[in-house]
Amino acid sequence: MKRFEWIEHPSDAGFRAYGKDLSEAFENAALALFEIMVDTSKVEPREEITVVLEAEDEEALLYDWLDRLIYLHDSRNLVMSKFEVRISSEKGGLKLKARAWGESFDPSKHSERTAVKAMTYHMMEVKRDSDRCSVQAVVDI
Repeated sequence: MKRFEWIEHPSDAGFRAYGKDLSEAFENAALALFEIMVDTSKVEPREEITVVLEAEDEEALLYDWLDRLIYLHDSRNLVMSKFEVRISSEKGGLKLKARAWGESFDPSKHSERTAVKAMTYHMMEVKRDSDRCSVQAVVDI
């Protein structure tokens, strides 16, 4: 199964990420997000970041997850290439516990692609089939 694919958008960047479950689809969405910014194959997992989030539904959780990764990129100059996500149902919503690995952006090593400005709710969706899950997101570039 492919991890993600690009979706057409006239002015922003969009992707659909896949997984055997919601957690794996979120991992692949994070990879797609960073693939917009850099070639993730050149990003080494030198530093580990832990993220814990709670949200009322799957779309809000996806938004918050990708938004937090954009924040970590912008505030700490991090690019990431490896993700481990666990999503569980909690009273009143969902909880995400994740670890992400990457390193500081180095222009001599990581050729910069497109800057991501912000997360959006535009065209966002979460779909579940019998054998896989997909999430779709569009980011403002």
